[in-house]
Amino acid sequence: MILKIGFAEMRIAGTHKIRMTPTCHPVRRRHVLTGALLAVAVTAWAGTPGFSTAISSALVAQYVVRFGEAAQQRLLGWQGFFKARGAEAQQAERETALLAVVNRYFNRVRFLSDQSHWGVDDYWATPAEFFASDGGDCEDYSIAKYYALRELGVPVSRLRITYVKSSKLNQAHMVLAYYPTPQAEPLILDNLEDEVRLASARPDLIPVYSFNDDDVLIAGRGAAGSPGQIRLWRELTDRLQRESRV
Repeated sequence: MILKIGFAEMRIAGTHKIRMTPTCHPVRRRHVLTGALLAVAVTAWAGTPGFSTAISSALVAQYVVRFGEAAQQRLLGWQGFFKARGAEAQQAERETALLAVVNRYFNRVRFLSDQSHWGVDDYWATPAEFFASDGGDCEDYSIAKYYALRELGVPVSRLRITYVKSSKLNQAHMVLAYYPTPQAEPLILDNLEDEVRLASARPDLIPVYSFNDDDVLIAGRGAAGSPGQIRLWRELTDRLQRESRV
């Protein structure tokens, strides 16, 4: 079949077709990040696409032209989120504590639909575009959180970008799932909620499929291929590569 979710296409053996276009209503409140942010041990590699360390001054200048003067401070703030501060820099937080910090921080960015923000039906923004433009939808929150946790040292194997059907909203939606072990119940990072909760506490979310840099899994069916089969993911990773070369 051809799996279409948010206009991303992936060919999978079978005969059925699924089509979902997330709308992803935002959290109705905003939070101010303060000095009380939990300390983190950043294990990043300079220039890794999608990481804050890949953002050069030349790219910042490009995004100032594209998104306005405020883009510079937003990008610097994003980079500052990862920087160690004083004695706190030596304190490594548990991964579950990082989840809450990342979820709240990224949920501060304003919600904008792809049509109103980018003028297209579906667009997966890079984390730099997400912050520089100060806007995105559920896919952009989930992607930015995925790269943030990777930059903070969380293994790819524990993270899955997950498409779900939201029974509460009666529409498709995207979240980030964290698995402490392969068979564990995941914790859910969602732009609709600042609290990170176990999947069992979110019966409103019905999994459809999930992916990370390694593979794609169809809910109830298992492995289904490579994330490279998802058109919008390919386009996103191509833009990440271009950003890292600026």
